[in-house]
Amino acid sequence: MQGDFHYYATYCAAFIAGYTHAESMDICSAAQFVDLCSKTFLSTVNAPPEAATTMLQLEMMDARTDIPGLQDITRIWASFHFLPQDLYAPKPGNKRYTKRYMNKYRLICGPDGDLVKKTVELAKGKSLQSIGIAMHVVADTWAHSNFAGTPSLVINNTTDDFYELTEDENGDAAEKKISFRHNPSAADDLENDIFTNSLFQRSEKSVMNLGHGRAGHLPDYSFIKYRYLPAWYDYRVLVKDNPSDYMNAFGQLVYAMRYLRGDVPAFETKNYDIETIAPYKQTISDILRRRQVIASDDWKAFGEELSKEVIEPFEIEKYHDDAYLEQFVKGAIAHKGMVSSEIFSSGNNLAGFVEAKRK
Repeated sequence: MQGDFHYYATYCAAFIAGYTHAESMDICSAAQFVDLCSKTFLSTVNAPPEAATTMLQLEMMDARTDIPGLQDITRIWASFHFLPQDLYAPKPGNKRYTKRYMNKYRLICGPDGDLVKKTVELAKGKSLQSIGIAMHVVADTWAHSNFAGTPSLVINNTTDDFYELTEDENGDAAEKKISFRHNPSAADDLENDIFTNSLFQRSEKSVMNLGHGRAGHLPDYSFIKYRYLPAWYDYRVLVKDNPSDYMNAFGQLVYAMRYLRGDVPAFETKNYDIETIAPYKQTISDILRRRQVIASDDWKAFGEELSKEVIEPFEIEKYHDDAYLEQFVKGAIAHKGMVSSEIFSSGNNLAGFVEAKRK
């Protein structure tokens, strides 16, 4: 997901869940900061590097791909952007797979897994920053599903056979071929269905095979529904319906934050708070389905209509404040520790071992 959802849509979800304008601002700021809190930034504010929640492009280019280096990459990306859905998932079919393959397969991201529940429960009684971190992680389980937060050709590779699923002027099902280019400085061309993705790399551990790089930004666009052929699915057809998934993501954020406020006694997966978001469903659906690269203006307008307050643009300077940064750092380290510990406890060493810090 992009800043339009992590920042502005998360603000809307927080306000609908019952948080004040000021509280909603702190929550959505933390959710957005997850995409910016790199080791490089932390070094400029004398904060511990283990609190990093993302990696800059230059950091990725310089990243080691030996075992410790890959574990560091996986701890960050699997914890905050590609939360594994089922750490004990069996591979369907009768074919036997190696443990090395299954360790990677079990890191595939998806919604409503056990770690989603643990992520939300870990934020209970914690700071607003911890809540924002949790909301970023939960939202990304919907957008980034079917990809893993570890470099892997056998899991994250796809063919170039991507087709956008649409309707023609008569309302009948139609599809359009999606084309890819590999120029990271070129903007995606929505009108002509031309998108940027990562270069194919044969190396299993190349960082080019991390996450949804082979699908470009398609997972980050709420409006698009498409079909493609992923490696982990044995290159069979898989359909990704982003408008429906993003609607579920928004509802789950509202439900999770109502639980964190104490308005809901327990958090359970597969609950998207349909009743609470019902008065706003048409507005949310219209925003999600509008064909545009970034929907920040639409979400901002919706949020300001809800609260009658001005939603200021995200400012990273907020995290130069020691008190605010301290709370984010505590939340990030606790969450990363929990996820890494769960991965290790499942018998999977791809994230190494970090003792969970739950208190």
